[in-house]
Amino acid sequence: MVKKGLLSRAGTLLIALSMLLSFTSINVVTAQDEMPEMLDPRLDVRPVVTGLDSPTTLAFLGPDEFLVLEKNTGQVKHVMGGEVQSTVLDLAVNFASERGLLGIALHPDFPTDPGVYLYWSCIVPPPPEDDPFFPTQEECAEEPEMGDDTDDILATPLLGNRVDRFTWDGSMLTFDHNLIMLRSFQNDAAPEPPNQGDEEQPPRGNHDGGVLAFGQDGTLFIFIGDVGRRGQLQNLPCGPTDVYDCPGEDEMVPDDQFGGPEPDDAHLTGVILRLNPDGTAPEDNPFFAAGAEMGGEVGENIQKIFSYGHRNSFGLAVDPASGNVWLQENGDDTFSELNLVEPGLNGGWIQIMGPAERVPEFREIETTFFAPPSTAPNLQQLRWPPDNIAESADEALSRLFMIPGATYQDPEFSWKWEVAPGGIGFVNSRALGPQFENDLFVGAAIPALEGGYLFHFNLTGNRDMIAVDDPRLEDRVADNEGKHDITESE
Repeated sequence: MVKKGLLSRAGTLLIALSMLLSFTSINVVTAQDEMPEMLDPRLDVRPVVTGLDSPTTLAFLGPDEFLVLEKNTGQVKHVMGGEVQSTVLDLAVNFASERGLLGIALHPDFPTDPGVYLYWSCIVPPPPEDDPFFPTQEECAEEPEMGDDTDDILATPLLGNRVDRFTWDGSMLTFDHNLIMLRSFQNDAAPEPPNQGDEEQPPRGNHDGGVLAFGQDGTLFIFIGDVGRRGQLQNLPCGPTDVYDCPGEDEMVPDDQFGGPEPDDAHLTGVILRLNPDGTAPEDNPFFAAGAEMGGEVGENIQKIFSYGHRNSFGLAVDPASGNVWLQENGDDTFSELNLVEPGLNGGWIQIMGPAERVPEFREIETTFFAPPSTAPNLQQLRWPPDNIAESADEALSRLFMIPGATYQDPEFSWKWEVAPGGIGFVNSRALGPQFENDLFVGAAIPALEGGYLFHFNLTGNRDMIAVDDPRLEDRVADNEGKHDITESE
């Protein structure tokens, strides 16, 4: 059930609510389930459409008409008047873990330009059991495969996350062309490179991101998570080691069996990409000149980057009042973030989560918290353990990998312990009343608690800070008391 949690049209909070559905069942309910409690007496929650399977996000075609994505089926449903009219596309997706059909954005001139952009994970046959560390293909065919889906975590090509343009004719989506293919395959226990310390690393399919959004200038923002990589875009200039000064290429350590740590095609991860609608890199991207000077595959990739140093996210939104880009970012166990993304931002991951001055707390929690209790502390990838985290802000800042023109800034808001933030969105109308106009809403999904939250934020007059009136939040950090606790967020 997609819930109409406050409104019913494009650019409104329903987008944030729908993106909250990505990897939780809290909003996919049956009739006997208890409806969520709305704490603001001016707002209400009611169903819009039922019978969906793993909905992730949607895009409005009109006031009461939208396309909604199903993560696990690869299907795009056309909904109008509260009813599913038809399935307008059925992609063959790999939906293992956080893969699947993940993101949608309409061309800014829609419907004059009928372009519909989708982020999804494609399928290839899995590698043989006696050599599971190399996928059977580098990428899928450009023409998307339709039909049956899989949750086989190894049945994906190296570059299995992709963004494609389709066209909408009022009843069906038709493939137009591919914009980019991005890293998907994760099986890091390979014997090469040796001595990584990750022989026990299980295959994974997470941190794929998938959020799409068009900026006010007509460029397309694409978020992909770190996909478990530990290279330069994760602020490890020498690769997954505890060495941070490698003056020559021979000092670098490959990230994995496919190369790195430089951001070649297999290591373009943990970034917001900014592309023209045809997939080319805008010449005013923050690292366009640096990439041109560098040249080659790595240089071309750097030209596409808007920001980097990100772990994972399910929410990216453009402020309708300012055009600024905002990103929520999920921590491991600590420091969920809300970021104002300036062009050229280095978000700090893996060296920093939360404000830089809180790095000692980041280190303390990640080196002592066991989740689940049967495991040792880790940052999901064993080849860079949490005891490598710096002991001070100055040390962490000195380690950052800074592309020429990059800047670091603290997040605009953080939770000390991870609260699992999901979709974010701005209310760009007075549909909820003038007191909510242009405000930021953030969803959080807590499967272990069988519930979640919807947070409301005001921005300051200049639109570049979170406004607070609680003295506990003057530092823009909610010092909650444990993972998924919301102390100081009430």
